[in-house]
Order: sequence, then C-alpha cells, then structure tokens
Amino acid sequence: MAETCIQGRTRHESRTRFHVGGTSSGPQLVVRELPRIGEPLLPVWVARSLNLPVARVTEILDDLEKHMTFLFRNEQGAVTWAYPVTLDRTPHHLTFNTGEQVYAA
Repeated sequence: MAETCIQGRTRHESRTRFHVGGTSSGPQLVVRELPRIGEPLLPVWVARSLNLPVARVTEILDDLEKHMTFLFRNEQGAVTWAYPVTLDRTPHHLTFNTGEQVYAA
C-alpha cells in the first residue's frame, strides 16, 4: 500500500513527528498533564519533563501546531489543547475519577 503524502511528507513521517526519541512520551505527557496541572504547559516545563533541550521541544511543538494534527498553544507558547483534552472552554466538560477537570477538544 502506498504512503499518503501530507504536505510533502508521508503519513508515516507525519505520524513519527508525534513521537519524541522514538517513543510516544511527548504526546502522552501533555495529554496526561493538562488535566492534572490545570494550566497551560510551557515549553520549558515540557522540555524539563522529557529531558530534552527547550529548542528541540519548541521545534516539535511548532511542527505539531503548524500541521494542526495534535495541539494548540496560546500567545505565550504554552500548550492549552492536546487532543483529546483542552483547557479552553468547550461544551464538553469532563471530570475524571481522580477529580481532575478539563474540557474535551
């Protein structure tokens, strides 16, 4: 089966952009921590949590946001939306069994 090309990249290449260091730790981190922390996640926080340089994390976040495939950041560059959760108010309010509250993206 042929790879589908998305903006000059194959689907596989785009999908691997979600992964940091060959794992899915980056996306899992922001999706898990947005509800837990309850405020936007700054690139420096993400970088420290993943033990990566801030410049590399910013590069990854830029790419993900540019292709509107996974996340959105506010004016300060902090992640506010990481599918499937968002801190932005939507009609879909969620409360987890741990008590964390967030909105569905």
